[in-house]
Amino acid sequence: MAITFDVEEWFQVENLRSKYPPELWDECEIRVHTPLTKILDLLGKHNVKATFFVLGWVAERVPNIVLEIHERGHEIASHGYWHIMNNKLSTEKIVEDLRKSKNLLESITGAEVLGYRAPSFSINDKVIQLLREEGYVYDSSYHPFTANRRYGRLEIQSFKDYFLLPNGLVEFPLPVLRKYNFEIPIAGGGYFRLYPLAFYKLFLESYLKEHQLFVSYFHPWEFDPEQPIVRGIRIDHKFRHYVGIRNALSKFERFLVFVKERYHVVTLGSLASIFGGKG
Repeated sequence: MAITFDVEEWFQVENLRSKYPPELWDECEIRVHTPLTKILDLLGKHNVKATFFVLGWVAERVPNIVLEIHERGHEIASHGYWHIMNNKLSTEKIVEDLRKSKNLLESITGAEVLGYRAPSFSINDKVIQLLREEGYVYDSSYHPFTANRRYGRLEIQSFKDYFLLPNGLVEFPLPVLRKYNFEIPIAGGGYFRLYPLAFYKLFLESYLKEHQLFVSYFHPWEFDPEQPIVRGIRIDHKFRHYVGIRNALSKFERFLVFVKERYHVVTLGSLASIFGGKG
C-alpha cells in the first residue's frame, strides 16, 4: 500500500481553472499549510510514511512546509511546477517544468527527487521519455480509468501492478477495479470522498485479491472545509471539488487505521529500488 498526496493549492485544480487561471494565483489565499499540518500529524500518530508530490509553485512560496514534510521522514517527489496539463504544453515547456520543479525541491530538502506525478494524471509517452532524460527514477501518473478524458494514456499492452518501461523508468499506476465489464475508479481523491468508507474498504480489498500494490492519492485541499466556496462554476465541477470535504479528515484517519492493520505501507521511492532505481 502506498499513500500519496498531490500538494497543490485549492485554486489550482482543473475544476476551478475557469475562475482561477495561473495569472491570478498570486492574488489568492495560500492555505496549504493548514490541512497539511493536520495530515502530517495524523500520519505521525499512526506511524505511516507517505509520498508527497509537491507542486513547484507551492514549494517556492512555502518552502518551510516542504522541509517539514521531509524532516518528518516522508518522501518528497515532483508534481511539476505549474499544474498545467502536459497535453497543453510544448515539449520545451514540459522540460522546463520538470527540471524547474525537481531542482527547486532538491534545493529545499537536500535530497534527490526520484518521482513524478503529472497534473490531472496527464501523462503520455513523450513525457515518459523526458522524465528519464531529466533524471527521474519513477512515475506515478498512469490512471487507466477510461471515462475521464483528462487522464493521459500510455502505449502499453497490459500491466499488473507496476512495471519497468523500456527506457528504464518505473511506472506505478493508479488502481481501477474492473468487475463485470465495469470500471470503478478507487484510487482516492474525489472517489474516496464520494464512496462510503465501508464501500471503499470493500473495493480496496477486492482489488488487492488480484494485485500486489494499491496506490492511493489525496490532496491537502480535500481536508480543508474552510476553503473559499467558488461561485459560478459548472455544477459537476462544483460537486467533484466539494463533495465529502467536511468529514474527509476523520474518514481518512479511519482509513489509515484500517490500512495500517492489514497492509505493509511503503513510499514509492523505496519501492522503486527493487527495480534497481535509487530509492
